[in-house]
Amino acid sequence: MSTDEFGGLTEHVSELADGHTTSEALVARAVERIEASQGTINAFRWVRSEEALAEAREADRRLAAGERLPLLGVPVAVKDDTDVAGLPTLFGCQGDIVAAGSDGEATRRLRAAGAVIVGKTNSCELGQWPFTEGPAFGATRNPWSTDHTPGGSSGGSAAAVAAGLVPAALGSDGAGSIRIPSAWTHLVGIKPQRGRVSLHPYSDAFQGLAVNGPLARTVADAALLLDVVQGPHPEDLHRPDAIDASTAARREPGRLRIALAWRPPLTLTRTGPHPEVRRAVTGIAEALARLGHHVEEARPRYGLIGLSFVPRATAGVAEVAALHPEPALLDPRTRSAMRSGKRLGGRVVRAARAREARQHARIGEIFDGRGFDVVLAPTTATPPPRIGTFDHLGAWRTNAVMAAACPYAWPWNVLGWPGVNVPAGLTADGLPVGAQLLGPAGSEETLISLAAQLEADQRWYEKRPHAPGISRSTPVEQ
Repeated sequence: MSTDEFGGLTEHVSELADGHTTSEALVARAVERIEASQGTINAFRWVRSEEALAEAREADRRLAAGERLPLLGVPVAVKDDTDVAGLPTLFGCQGDIVAAGSDGEATRRLRAAGAVIVGKTNSCELGQWPFTEGPAFGATRNPWSTDHTPGGSSGGSAAAVAAGLVPAALGSDGAGSIRIPSAWTHLVGIKPQRGRVSLHPYSDAFQGLAVNGPLARTVADAALLLDVVQGPHPEDLHRPDAIDASTAARREPGRLRIALAWRPPLTLTRTGPHPEVRRAVTGIAEALARLGHHVEEARPRYGLIGLSFVPRATAGVAEVAALHPEPALLDPRTRSAMRSGKRLGGRVVRAARAREARQHARIGEIFDGRGFDVVLAPTTATPPPRIGTFDHLGAWRTNAVMAAACPYAWPWNVLGWPGVNVPAGLTADGLPVGAQLLGPAGSEETLISLAAQLEADQRWYEKRPHAPGISRSTPVEQ
């Protein structure tokens, strides 16, 4: 039996356990494909070729001895904002930074589950933008169309999974940075509840906006990766109760009331969904109704939630940028955000965070007061932009173009609540777009169950990109 490059986590785990392939074969093939695709897709900042192969051989020894762990011997990737011992954590920036002396908590949990980390994926500078381009590494390109961005800031992770370089990867989401690239590369992306996956040693990153989470081609794979990495570090501030995402992915969600929310929060861009995004998300709404759910147009009462997001986001940029030893190498737009973050820090940020309880009550009224279980919304307002769309734009113009393209995702970061991107189909030009399932605090299991039911109906995993320079026919064999 053989495993092709689009095999998933659950498939790899099963085939490794049954002896139908080896970790060394899987990892060697992943490294080969990563290196072959760097000139086209450019998904990786660092590749651990020799270390990963050594770890794979050790995993094979353990498997032969009868040991079983959730991801023993399976290759995965993590984002450039995640600490991996022996590699610098550059957050998408230029310059030289001392290598991390130890693994971050999410990396530690991956290793404890037996995963082999083949490398770190590209991210835009400090994770600020919905594109993955910059002077530090060039442009990461979308496997569905290399003229277009895979999104950001977890664009490297998204491109790596969509191109079949790895079966799943970790990303981070501070304003949609898992959900946006998942939408634009035809993946499932889970933004968990704040604190579900530890960010340590960067606890409470971006003033509580940022979380880590999985990107994968199927709900089951994303759920498995979430189960492996969830759980707090002893120093973490946020400690939600544990969930069982994998069981949720196998469970029927029951009949749910779903609010279809077309209007985004106020962004001053007068943006609305592109016609092809509206068509695709309407198709998801119709599928949910056909599956027995009550779907009704309704909109959360967002209010002026942007007044809370902006100071927290810019203060977060300033805090992370302060770790960089060469600030002059940072993008001028980053330095502008740093200045804003310093001006808006302190009392303004504390006031913004103090408003969160009232925002929970006001926006949560759509669940607690109006009786909806899930909000369905576009993940982005547009299909993926072309590479270079944001080149040579100043800070204000970049933010305006970004807000027009991606107005839907960031409020759930302010709230700290979970959301799941699901593939919604392809445009007439073959570009992926997505829909997001959003819930109240701790609702990942409901969202995952609903996404799995939708996946069984839509079978989106059957669609695969034709990534240039990557063979789609050569299997991995024992």
